[in-house]
Amino acid sequence: MTDETPLRADAKLNRERILAAAEDVFLERGAGVSLDDVARRAGVGIGTLYRRFPTREDLLAAAYSARFEACAETSRARSATLDPASALSAYLEDLVRYSNVYRGFAASLGTVLQIGTPGCLATSTEGIRLLQRAQTEGAVRPDVRFNDLVCVATAISLATEQDPSGPEQIAHLVDVFMNGIVRR
Repeated sequence: MTDETPLRADAKLNRERILAAAEDVFLERGAGVSLDDVARRAGVGIGTLYRRFPTREDLLAAAYSARFEACAETSRARSATLDPASALSAYLEDLVRYSNVYRGFAASLGTVLQIGTPGCLATSTEGIRLLQRAQTEGAVRPDVRFNDLVCVATAISLATEQDPSGPEQIAHLVDVFMNGIVRR
């Protein structure tokens, strides 16, 4: 969700307060927390929250936008030094790690990435770029789509979000996906 028109000063302040409150509440209690709780924490009415963020996914995307931009930037900087399959694998690991910041966020990952915030666009564009690069080099099957990668990232994130061995498990599960489970 992108804002095309400039906001009045009070509306901008309310938006900033809502995003700060959302960050705090999502970090404390997870992405499934009541949006009434977010509005209360921000000191605004629920109508004000819904005027700026019509859905939970819109709020999640806005709150996560900077993280997604960082994920894409890290991937772009690293990808030139890696072969296409390794760059795609590293991107997937990062996407899962970033998705595990808010407990329960992974269930909304696919929808959130379609919202259109700068971070959502940057992360999706980077994932598509890496996938196409890997396909061009013959490292990834031509029928794999970006949405397939999002499904895999969602599944791995859901499987590891509460696992104390998360980082090692994430790398292992991405490796299983990238290499498959069938010996040839």
